[in-house]
Amino acid sequence: MALAACSPETPGTASPVSTPRTAETSALDDQVPGPGVPKVERPLDVAKFASAPCSALTDSQVSEVFGQVIAAKPDPRAPAGPTCSWDPADGSGASVNLIFSTAGDNLGLTGVYRARETSYKLFEPLPPISGYPAVIYGTSDFRAKGNCSLAVGTSDRSTVDLTITQSHTKVGNADPCQAAQAVAAKVISSLKGGN
Repeated sequence: MALAACSPETPGTASPVSTPRTAETSALDDQVPGPGVPKVERPLDVAKFASAPCSALTDSQVSEVFGQVIAAKPDPRAPAGPTCSWDPADGSGASVNLIFSTAGDNLGLTGVYRARETSYKLFEPLPPISGYPAVIYGTSDFRAKGNCSLAVGTSDRSTVDLTITQSHTKVGNADPCQAAQAVAAKVISSLKGGN
């Protein structure tokens, strides 16, 4: 599935939004997963991947996504959490950005679900990806421009988030969120292999 996947016209990378803490949200923190949030039945230990975020996709998996091996760019101290990005220098516009999110006070998908009321104009729960609950989210809906962001619950208090940008040739011809789900399945496979 050569990614030639999400949109060059949208600057930046989506990341989970931290919700302000109030007495009410502090009291709700004990409710993880929160109301309506799917439980992660088989939590994954992502600590070693968070310390080396680019190891979440093997060279072989990266080659499947892009049609070639792409040099990974790690940022273990990124504001939203340890991050790795793959951005080919071929001018295709395709990219993958992966975040082991530390936003949202370690609330996992509960934090993402809470932000749908205030921060996300796009919020769509997905069928589980390789057995793990997931949701598409965004401060705006950029799918028509070839972008898709999703969060996968790796435990009730952690997520791995992906933002996919399609190549110029794929924009408007393929669903970027299908590509994001395919990449997320590869990441979950790597995470399971490391547990």
